[in-house]
Amino acid sequence: RRGEGRGEAGSRRRPAVGCGGRLSCGRREGRQVRRRKMAAAAAAALRAWFWNERFWLPHNVTWADLAGEPGPPGSGLQYPRAGHVLSAFPLALGIFAVRLLFERFIAKPCAINLGIQDSGPHRAQPNAILEKVFTSITKSPDGKRLEGLSKQLDWDVRKIQRWFRQRRNQDKPTTLTKFCESMWRFTFYLSIFFYGIRFLWTAPWFWDTRQCWYNYPFQPLTSRLYYYYILELAFYWSLMFSQFTDIKRKDFLIMFVHHLATIGLITFSYMNNMVRVGTLVLCLHDASDFLLEAAKLANYAKYQRLCDAFFMLFGVVFIVTRLGIYPFWILNTTLFESWELIGPYPSWWLFNGLLITLQILHIIWSYLIIRIAYKALVRGKVSKDDRSDVESSSEEEDVTSNSTKGVFSTSSNGSNRINGHVASGQWPEEE
Repeated sequence: RRGEGRGEAGSRRRPAVGCGGRLSCGRREGRQVRRRKMAAAAAAALRAWFWNERFWLPHNVTWADLAGEPGPPGSGLQYPRAGHVLSAFPLALGIFAVRLLFERFIAKPCAINLGIQDSGPHRAQPNAILEKVFTSITKSPDGKRLEGLSKQLDWDVRKIQRWFRQRRNQDKPTTLTKFCESMWRFTFYLSIFFYGIRFLWTAPWFWDTRQCWYNYPFQPLTSRLYYYYILELAFYWSLMFSQFTDIKRKDFLIMFVHHLATIGLITFSYMNNMVRVGTLVLCLHDASDFLLEAAKLANYAKYQRLCDAFFMLFGVVFIVTRLGIYPFWILNTTLFESWELIGPYPSWWLFNGLLITLQILHIIWSYLIIRIAYKALVRGKVSKDDRSDVESSSEEEDVTSNSTKGVFSTSSNGSNRINGHVASGQWPEEE
């Protein structure tokens, strides 16, 4: 009986310390509640630190001031808000879907009508040993490895070199693929540029940049300005998405960082209502982009004179806008006119620092473009750039010269690397 009693008592005590016990479950629930409260407090502290009013806004201005309506009730006017940028994500997915349809049903038929074939470079002869070396060890074997492979396969060294060249080129995108991509970019850049010009033509700050800072940041957001800004932001988000689905480029990381920085600039300038000067920056940069894509399209279609004309026009517009208008119009208002009218504050320094960094990039890109044009005009061809390699990407365009005719003649062996605005020299010639 005593044993039975102890057993019964033990059985009665077990639920109190087991999984089903109220005490244990209560402790666990308490710990979970405390963790949630700590996480919420940490998130609130991080949000308060990141969106510190004293950093992002001028003196004596708070986020609550920008949460109100600038016009009478029911006018529909409002200031830019952080939640607005979230609409760029579904719009970016929509733009990406439109791009896929555009390339398939519009760009591809146009390319075929122009005689561009969907055929890639000559495929390398199947060889298991060389394929293993190519995929697992190196895509460009040195002399010592070539000698070893030559003895192992009883092949001539030059034949092995040719195999590796063909294998590298085998992964290159076809001309049709590059044409479709450039046609999409040309269409969007041209459309958004003319939309921006049409919108800004009636905007007072387009003619007087001091209007960008009058009554800042209490400047109402119009519907046309909102659509222009969010559409630009969505397009750059779509470029981020397409980088992971397109053929992987050698400059993947560089372009990823570039798109990320652009998205950051557009987003933050929208949130602290620097949208007026932001529209000027966006429109100015769109002015030359569609000309570069037009030069690529003409090059793929083998209209060489048209390609040369578009590229030279692109170079002129790029240099005029980035070395002339940008520093004397944009930087002048962001640095000096804004200092005079609203005075500096922490995010003002950040914003201008990024714009000055962009100007430094403009100088580098302009130098590279001028160097290419100078060598083409003087020598009739573009000299070799040691940074190039035979594995070209979808943006390493064939815009080099293989003859003294034309400024940038087409060559199946060469490429003038102009990724967005980065230009370099000719690819090493292949056998």
